[in-house]
Amino acid sequence: MGQLIDGVWSDEDIISEIQADGSYLKKPSVFRNSITADGASGFKAEPGRYHLYSSSGCPWAHRTELFRAIKKLDDVIAHHETAQNPAGGGWWFEGVDHSVPGTDSVVTHLHEIYALADPGYTGKVSVPTLWDAKEKTIVNNESSEIIRMFNSEFAEFAPNTPDLCPPELLGKIDEMNQLILDGVNDAVNGCGRSKSQQAYEDSFENLFATFDKLETVLGGQRYLCGNQITESDLRLYPTFLRFDSIYYLGYKCNKRRIEDYPNLSGYLRDLYQTPGISDVSDIELMKKRIYSFGGPIATNGIVPKGPELGLDRPHGREKLAAT
Repeated sequence: MGQLIDGVWSDEDIISEIQADGSYLKKPSVFRNSITADGASGFKAEPGRYHLYSSSGCPWAHRTELFRAIKKLDDVIAHHETAQNPAGGGWWFEGVDHSVPGTDSVVTHLHEIYALADPGYTGKVSVPTLWDAKEKTIVNNESSEIIRMFNSEFAEFAPNTPDLCPPELLGKIDEMNQLILDGVNDAVNGCGRSKSQQAYEDSFENLFATFDKLETVLGGQRYLCGNQITESDLRLYPTFLRFDSIYYLGYKCNKRRIEDYPNLSGYLRDLYQTPGISDVSDIELMKKRIYSFGGPIATNGIVPKGPELGLDRPHGREKLAAT
């Protein structure tokens, strides 16, 4: 996917995420500042100041879109969609000139915004990226931290919404998040991006062992941490949504589909039908981003039409919240 080296873009995969044993290891994010309601962090929560760069092709970025929607931040934080440029250059604005908020700069690629924030930057250019138009810099490009900011720090400027990280559940949420990260998010990428048979099979076994564990958990409760939606559900949902359409074949995760698990499939439909979630769940656009030229799956650019997911079907999971 390329990267910036001392502020200059290179399409060569110099900073590889493939380890010596052929396994895939996602590089950590670099920009790790925080937005706070009181501004004590140096970045004060203000409407119109921050801009989210995302892509429907990236499940990590999808988390931030979900939080932005559910926390009703559409009028508070602007959103800009990107895609992988099939001709090189990484994430771009699909041939459209983009005026960088707060500056006079006009760019076509996200890496140019990274170079504005740090002219000597060396590293991957990723989504999501949270840009500060006031300070003219990137605040953060780590999805797990961005979603926590969206959950709590902009409450003054948005309607009342449920707390997705309630203090009494935080320990359980953090524990579940780690299970999801290791056993689902990273395991799917390990299946799709590893470069050795053993590394692929290790990820494969880990993934489906975790699916079995989650199937049991969700057989006794409506959501991952009990009977209310939490951050953990929205960290899992992007991978689940894409699984049968993209990962099952495209990433060689072909033991079972989500549809083959009664509890997991009902849970997926339950989340999809939650107000606000389907609005930012365009699976056809996700498939286009993944399967088209320049996406992470090597294809001839043809986007598969199926499968029919039926996410609007009844899920019947309300009864679990009543027990």
